[in-house]
Amino acid sequence: MSIIDYRIGNDLDLSEVIELYNVSTLGERRPTADRDRMAAMLKHANLVVTAWHAQKLVGLARTLTDFVYVGYLADLAVHAGFQRRGIGQGLIARTRAEMGLNSILVLLAAPKAVGYYPHVGFTRHESAWVLRASDPFPVQGPD
Repeated sequence: MSIIDYRIGNDLDLSEVIELYNVSTLGERRPTADRDRMAAMLKHANLVVTAWHAQKLVGLARTLTDFVYVGYLADLAVHAGFQRRGIGQGLIARTRAEMGLNSILVLLAAPKAVGYYPHVGFTRHESAWVLRASDPFPVQGPD
């Protein structure tokens, strides 16, 4: 396998990131046509690990974390032409190392990736809940 260089940071070319999302199939579930939203998603992630083959972006892990207890791995994207080479595992390993090995890493698996995460050591958590932006929220706080 060719050498993959892993880097930390979210100062990336947005067009390259969007292209990666689209060729990894993650773009099917992310707002890649909305450049402003994608830019904000990248800007506000406080831990971004990327994988590079020469000067080509081939992988990205986008995480929101407190660096001591928990992190939410919001996106794990690997270019379709570079999958099954350990790049996803490399991105996860570097994410964990940056977070601190005592931190919990949490994610919601994409439908096509449900079988991948147990293979790399994740365990299913039966009490996860999701409240989508389009879901009603009937509980009102104090006025």
